[in-house]
Amino acid sequence: VKFGIHPVAGRMPGQLNVLLAEAGVPYDVVFEMDEINAEFEEADLALVIGANDTVNSAALEDPESPIAGMPVLEVWKSRQVVVMKRTMGTGYAA
Repeated sequence: VKFGIHPVAGRMPGQLNVLLAEAGVPYDVVFEMDEINAEFEEADLALVIGANDTVNSAALEDPESPIAGMPVLEVWKSRQVVVMKRTMGTGYAA
């Protein structure tokens, strides 16, 4: 199991790193977006918890998207993706 964190995830920079540390997640399995993106092609499953904009392929594929050009976790490259969201809101990509 590896944890990938988007640079703007959470309410403030570093918030998710702190939450994972408080939960006892070893730091050596926590990766920044640039470190983990190359590994998704080999992943059986990507479990996304939270904001859908940070994993939306439209940021790379659709120049008309409101999030065009935003760096994203490329989870769609894994064999399967499960997204767990608190609401059904579309986020900024609407």
